[in-house]
Amino acid sequence: MTKQFHNQSLQVSARLANLFRKLSEIGSLKRLLKRSLPLVFAISFATVLLLDNLPSVAQFPPSATIVQPELSLPEILLPEILQPDIIQPEILQPRKLPRQEIRGVWMSTNDFNILKTRSGAKDAVTKLRQLNFNTIYPVVWNSGYTKFPSYTAKRAGIPFFFKGADGHDVLADLIEQSHRQGLLVLPWFEFGFMVPETSELALNHPEWLTQKRDGSLTSNSAAGEVAWLNPFHPQVQQFIQNLVLEVVSQYDVDGIQFDDHMSLPRDFGYDKYTVALYTQETENPPPANSADEAWVKWRADKITMFMSQLNQAIKARKPYAIFSVSPNYYDHAYKLQLQDWLNWVRLSIVDELVMQVYGNDLARFTSKINRPEIIETKQYIPTGIGIMAGLRNRPVSMQQIQSQVRAAQEYGLGVTFFYYESLWNYAQESVELRQAGFKDLFPRFARRSRI
Repeated sequence: MTKQFHNQSLQVSARLANLFRKLSEIGSLKRLLKRSLPLVFAISFATVLLLDNLPSVAQFPPSATIVQPELSLPEILLPEILQPDIIQPEILQPRKLPRQEIRGVWMSTNDFNILKTRSGAKDAVTKLRQLNFNTIYPVVWNSGYTKFPSYTAKRAGIPFFFKGADGHDVLADLIEQSHRQGLLVLPWFEFGFMVPETSELALNHPEWLTQKRDGSLTSNSAAGEVAWLNPFHPQVQQFIQNLVLEVVSQYDVDGIQFDDHMSLPRDFGYDKYTVALYTQETENPPPANSADEAWVKWRADKITMFMSQLNQAIKARKPYAIFSVSPNYYDHAYKLQLQDWLNWVRLSIVDELVMQVYGNDLARFTSKINRPEIIETKQYIPTGIGIMAGLRNRPVSMQQIQSQVRAAQEYGLGVTFFYYESLWNYAQESVELRQAGFKDLFPRFARRSRI
């Protein structure tokens, strides 16, 4: 009976939407909406009551920590009514965005020596443009520090070190240089909720950290031993959101990218705040088993809610901004990092996805980029694969890079390389051979646009 009411309510909304669209064609929409708003609100309210108790792949649990951007009631309700074609019986389908081939590169802290001079940044952007790249992801949050002057960071007791050689703003300069040559810039919040235990942020705000069941505060990562900000704590959420909105508001960015560290290792979440919140909402303490299915889902859903809030806050400041994420493959991301990025796609939180797939084995690489969640995602948003171009002490051959890029291209996927300087500076092949190899992969420029 509940499902029957659910379907009937959707059908009513769809019929109303069709009626409104037809009348708008003859100039009557405004008058009709004005007269019909009470009826629309009543139907929407009844629909919400019916749906609130139904299971859904993309439903949010309640939370008192989310601060939604201010929207008037018509702005919230009318889009759902005027777009019935995106409604399916059990889930809202993600919106389809224009297909654009991602040809990106991450600019990490290792690239700062190049970016700290205006001439170095100009030469780097020029070379990328010549090789037909179209997107740059410069790091702006790493190791507990911002790579741009931030009032939010200063207020949290975090010093700022990353000025250009002549005192200039490195991020502003890179954006200007990139836009002159037609490249998009999406600042990259690499560390997400991850911070060094000895960072000023961790030391100044120990109450912001979460912990494991045994009370320990750290885990091992590619960046060494790190602590984790509590993604469920309202002050942590506000801090991260303020950092992001500073970048969105102060710079002419094309979007923002969040890494696989916009997550939480599943062993964490046993701090006093989270335990109390979980107990309050479920009337039970968190399970001792950190892999418990319901406990994993509860935490993952909370992170999903925060990402939704963050998306809305960004779009309120800059509607065209691309909301990008670069997670690990889904099974790993969800089960081990509580990062339910497929649900983010289905909820239209994400405008672009770059899945990290690092490794030497081509068969394993190919199997990961052809998984069902990637096949689904690329139907709706620009989708790419993160490829390792090399590290200072571990170069990657051009042959391996080319085989992985061509495999991605064969499946209709873009690519992003980690990281700029390793494209040709830490390689066994010559710079000329490496650059010729990238030119062969991207023989023509593929322009990208803001959404």
